[in-house]
Amino acid sequence: MDRDFAEPLDVPALAAEALMSVGHFHRSFREAFGETPYQHLMTRRVERAAAMLRFGDLAVTDVCMAVGCTSLGSFSSRFTELMGMTPTEFRALAHESARVIPTCVAKQVDRPTRKRSGSEKREEGARAHHG
Repeated sequence: MDRDFAEPLDVPALAAEALMSVGHFHRSFREAFGETPYQHLMTRRVERAAAMLRFGDLAVTDVCMAVGCTSLGSFSSRFTELMGMTPTEFRALAHESARVIPTCVAKQVDRPTRKRSGSEKREEGARAHHG
């Protein structure tokens, strides 16, 4: 999924490769990564899109398609949710100082993070408390 982020997500194929049912794969994936397979894929796509917007000259629509999204509206909504601003606002930021930061460091600093809902925070707190 990380390598082939621009490809369509095929959860049944991933589950079969992991020798799991689709339901068990989905639950196991969420438990391991804290998000569903689709959410994880979209996070990776937003991460790649941010890198393209930071220094590239592609239009937002072209970046959307290049990372495997087919709906500009859905892409923009997810980007805004994860990055705290629209793709256009992100592109407008001054990214010149990031050019001197090694890519591996910049990737960690700018890594998109999904905002957890209140119920997810309560569940996590309950698991930590009962642990």
